[in-house]
Amino acid sequence: MEGKQWTVRVHITEDGDETRARAVLSGRDTSGVTGSGVAHRNPDDPPAPEIGDELAVCRALEDLAARLRTLAADGAARPPAPARAWSVD
Repeated sequence: MEGKQWTVRVHITEDGDETRARAVLSGRDTSGVTGSGVAHRNPDDPPAPEIGDELAVCRALEDLAARLRTLAADGAARPPAPARAWSVD
């Protein structure tokens, strides 16, 4: 059995009260699949950057999962390639 490994890298940026995350999936057959998430701090809440990070990352991973699920469903819906028939003369 062949082992496979997929890696998710999460990039987080903060700009004032906004935190953005981008989750990038990499593997042999999954290059280019990404998800994104954003979190905004309510001005009435005390600053807590780790909460913004957690929310933005959570949303990015949810988006990545949804995109991957769509790719899998699209792939499952495609009919398999026709088998080749070889004739013997």
